[in-house]
Amino acid sequence: MLESSTGTPLGGRRCLKERLVTVCSLATLRTCFPILTWLPRYSLAWLKMDLLAGLTVGLTVVPQALAYAEVAGLPVQYGLYSSFMGGFLYCVFGTSKDITLGPTSIMSLLCSFYVGGDPVYAVVLTLMCGLTQTAMALLRLGFLLDFISYPVVKGFTCAAAVTIGFGQFKNVLGLKNIPRQFFLQVYYMFHRLPEARVGDVILGLFCLLFLVMITVMKNTLGSSEVTPSPLVRFARSLVWSFATVRNALVVIAAACVAYSAEVMGCHLFTLTGQTAEGLPAFSPPALSETTANGTHISFSDIILDLGGGLAVIPLMGVLESIAIAKAFGSQNNYRIDANQEIFVIGLTNVLGSFVSAYPVTGSFGRTAVNSQTGACTPAGGIVTSVVVLLSLAFLMPLFAYIPKASLAAVIICAVAPMMDFRVLPQIWRVKKLDLLPFLVTFLVSFWEVQYGIMGGVVVSVLMLLYLVARPEVKMSDHGVMVMELSSGLNFPATEYLSAFLRAHALHVSTPRCVVLDCHHVSSIDYTVVNELKDLLKQFKLHDVSLVFSRLKPCVLEVLLSSDLPGFRHGDSIEACLQIMSINAHYD
Repeated sequence: MLESSTGTPLGGRRCLKERLVTVCSLATLRTCFPILTWLPRYSLAWLKMDLLAGLTVGLTVVPQALAYAEVAGLPVQYGLYSSFMGGFLYCVFGTSKDITLGPTSIMSLLCSFYVGGDPVYAVVLTLMCGLTQTAMALLRLGFLLDFISYPVVKGFTCAAAVTIGFGQFKNVLGLKNIPRQFFLQVYYMFHRLPEARVGDVILGLFCLLFLVMITVMKNTLGSSEVTPSPLVRFARSLVWSFATVRNALVVIAAACVAYSAEVMGCHLFTLTGQTAEGLPAFSPPALSETTANGTHISFSDIILDLGGGLAVIPLMGVLESIAIAKAFGSQNNYRIDANQEIFVIGLTNVLGSFVSAYPVTGSFGRTAVNSQTGACTPAGGIVTSVVVLLSLAFLMPLFAYIPKASLAAVIICAVAPMMDFRVLPQIWRVKKLDLLPFLVTFLVSFWEVQYGIMGGVVVSVLMLLYLVARPEVKMSDHGVMVMELSSGLNFPATEYLSAFLRAHALHVSTPRCVVLDCHHVSSIDYTVVNELKDLLKQFKLHDVSLVFSRLKPCVLEVLLSSDLPGFRHGDSIEACLQIMSINAHYD
């Protein structure tokens, strides 16, 4: 047998190498296609649970999709066009067993500000969002989301919930031609209150009452800690079943009432109206359009009109979905791959633009339903997508009879939990200054949503930069002055540190020696080194010492190679004090 110089058989080494290549290839494939991690273990028990979860989410997503399309200002069928692509793709590429991708209230609200009710604009926005998100995943730019702090996210979601919820009362009242801008909306809604249609008001309030009642019953039955009797268990399961499909029940019942009224010749309700029938064609998205008056709008014009939406919507879509995936991963004891999640959202939007979808992301409400129903794998999304496709294929003529007031009730109840102001006392207790980005985001979002998000992020980043530029310095007296930097040392902080040292050690009646404790400093840059060089000269001119303590090896190596005049250091404060006493003795 042939052997290498180390005595290892060459055939064995070649076999080992091939085995390693195979293992690496499988690991890479499983990373790119997470379906390979669970599909080989798929069982009949999992199939039953996934079928139940997928069907339940399907009955939830159909009425919600119709309603969210209204929020986006698009024909209702576009909500369904946006609801099925994610289920197929997430099954193959997703890393969470619970997440469901589709239209959401926040994405619909954001789209309404940019697309102006134009489906062509919506589809182009979907394509560009998908390309941006896919590029973020491939370039691993997910860290950019870390600059959007929790107070900013919470401020935005609270403002969005108020905007969306209040905006739907125009449909409960049966009012038309109400402006989309929040403050104008408030004014015109109250101004035109006498024009409210009685039929829409009664139906809308009844739908709201039913939805709230079912939700309260579900929460009340689930709160008891006593072991329930069989009758109570049956009642809980019945209420839970009704609560899960409550949106579908409300929409179906309202449509039946509206259809009966129309048959009898009574036009009591504002209806959704005629919708496009059948499945959307799979074709490349239109990148330009010609308006009714013959004006041609090019792709570049559309991009200019979309403006900031090309940045805001992809980022918010990724942020919303990643936050939901992490929350349910923590709850159900599994981890997600953030970059893979960004990739699948981007891919869903890119391919969604080929079926006339508007931008989608993870839905918290439907993900909660999916998890509570017992989904075992992402395969339940396929069932959900099939339900949506069947609805598009066979039920679109019936959707014309759905009253807008019932869809408004569904949306109001869906966004109500997002108005969670209980977080404010918690923020106040932890760090009062964090209320500033929350309030900036919350208040400015009522003017323009994108400015609210941008304003909150800017305030958060400025607060972060202030901490970098003004690190806390703790002082103590050990015979000499000991100053401890409580955070890292970067170039924005050099002037502050230099002024602090001069004020407390040099520009005093009796200049003092200083030990600078740097154990929190993990990196250093040229600006800092240059300022330290000047400081060491100033200390020498005043006939006192500046000694550095507990430097990390990487920082020490940089300082030693920088030829700082009179640079001295010690492994501990005591060692530094000893160095100073020796120097004083020789002096």
